[in-house]
Amino acid sequence: MLKVVDTTLRDGSHAISHSYTVEQVRNVAAALDEAGVDIIEISHGDGLAGSSINYGFSTTDELELVKAASEVVKNAQIGVLLLPGIGTIVDLEKAYEAGARVVRIATHVTEADVAIEHIKYAKEKGMFTVGFLMMVHMASPEKIVEQAKIFEENGVDYINLADSAGHLTPNEVKERIEAIKAACHVPVGFHAHNNLGLAIANSITAIESGVDYIDATCCGLGAGAGNCQLEVLSAVLNRLNIENKLDFKKLLVASEDIVRPLLQRPQQIDAAALMLGYAGVYSSFLLHAKRAADTYGITVVDILEELGKRKMVGGQEDMIVDVAYHLANK
Repeated sequence: MLKVVDTTLRDGSHAISHSYTVEQVRNVAAALDEAGVDIIEISHGDGLAGSSINYGFSTTDELELVKAASEVVKNAQIGVLLLPGIGTIVDLEKAYEAGARVVRIATHVTEADVAIEHIKYAKEKGMFTVGFLMMVHMASPEKIVEQAKIFEENGVDYINLADSAGHLTPNEVKERIEAIKAACHVPVGFHAHNNLGLAIANSITAIESGVDYIDATCCGLGAGAGNCQLEVLSAVLNRLNIENKLDFKKLLVASEDIVRPLLQRPQQIDAAALMLGYAGVYSSFLLHAKRAADTYGITVVDILEELGKRKMVGGQEDMIVDVAYHLANK
């Protein structure tokens, strides 16, 4: 049966400037658990230890949030995201102590080898461990298979492909998923962003291509134009008679009554979000680029277009200001 990973409390953190409170996390986690979600991912949007001047400070320490969720969840597993170079093994150990039993270790699509040490540690702790390849539009299916095999050889429980820029079309998703399924012997998952309005279509394509895990968020809350919208996904899965254990009506309550009131801005495909998807830019760059545009008196669309031309990737947020300065002084 398809398993659902909800990242409202991780990727959704980008959309609200990492301002989740303990009470909000308790309410959201309990509702998601009640609605049948398998894994609830909680951390700063950029993963463990992401709270910083480079990525944006969190209002509440993420370990407090993990602990709060673990106290109310009865059936789902609590997970965290870790990006080697941002989070460390020490951070992972603290997250485990706070109640996390799942870790998704994320690298750029061509850099799976930087996660080996973290994977081995997580497995030694008995954690359910996932190799998470970001920005998969930037590599061919053959290159993705090469990187996925590094994860598989080091014992991950599944491999997750992330369309971090929301740049892929359904055919491109199908090619990548089918290549991994043919070459690897562990389950596969998929994470969509909605910058081109294709998150639901791409997620359904991934499911039909054989993924075992799918990511989504209530109200689509997430970086850029957001993620695959969980309550919509639930409705479409039911319409297509795809077996799942989500409770559609409970998800409607969770999204409308609990998550939607937390939104600080509409989760929509505006010009900036569309440029993210079109130019293939990391979705979490959006708010950073908007701040730089305001500072230097230029358009956020021009900044994002230039970032796409330069093929900037996650972890290069500091370059956004440099790009804005360059464009303003042309």
